[in-house]
Amino acid sequence: MPTIALVDDDRNILTSVSIALEGEGYRVQTYTDGMAALDGLKNNPPDMAIFDIKMPRMDGMELLRRLRQKSDLPVIFLTSKDEEIDELFGLKMGADDFIRKPFSQRLLVERVKAILRRSAPREGATQKESEAKILERGHLKMDPERHACTWKNEPVILTVTEFLILQALATRPGVVKSRNALMDAAYDDQVYVDDRTIDSHIKRLRKKFKLVDDDFEMIETLYGVGYRFKEA
Repeated sequence: MPTIALVDDDRNILTSVSIALEGEGYRVQTYTDGMAALDGLKNNPPDMAIFDIKMPRMDGMELLRRLRQKSDLPVIFLTSKDEEIDELFGLKMGADDFIRKPFSQRLLVERVKAILRRSAPREGATQKESEAKILERGHLKMDPERHACTWKNEPVILTVTEFLILQALATRPGVVKSRNALMDAAYDDQVYVDDRTIDSHIKRLRKKFKLVDDDFEMIETLYGVGYRFKEA
């Protein structure tokens, strides 16, 4: 029974979303501001979180920024803002998805299910099966069962979406993946994203690897076509 952390200063949303999620069998932790959530997420880590952006004491963007310093917890943003820059900024910071208010409770529940499916390790895998699934491409090593990624033996913390995009690219080095192909690899069919969403994830992937290795240039852009992982 996964646990969902819900952070919003609107108590009506806390109540209605909690009822919808609990109706699907999830446990729900609720917080009314970012500061309280930051402490709660640290002391009682959930399986994923849903953040409002506009909140007192600490907004959702700052909460995500602090969370990403130590955690790859899947995060969905709820936002009533119309500015496109907020969504792009949130994606660059490592948000997995955005839902604009007012929203359908069913849509939110389906997005939650989709992200949890992507992030859940497959049960019953033997050690040999797990080792067989480990992807190694030069200095890159990815372990899907543990959601672990290293570059030159240094850990690189990736969100679920970032991990799936990189895995799709690294599985076939040299092969160009269109944005649509990367969307299919990282998102379920019922989740719509546009080209800029994939571009934002790619930029964040590059930034994370450059923090480990300033010479990292393995993800290549083919303008008008897509992206590829460079062949060794």
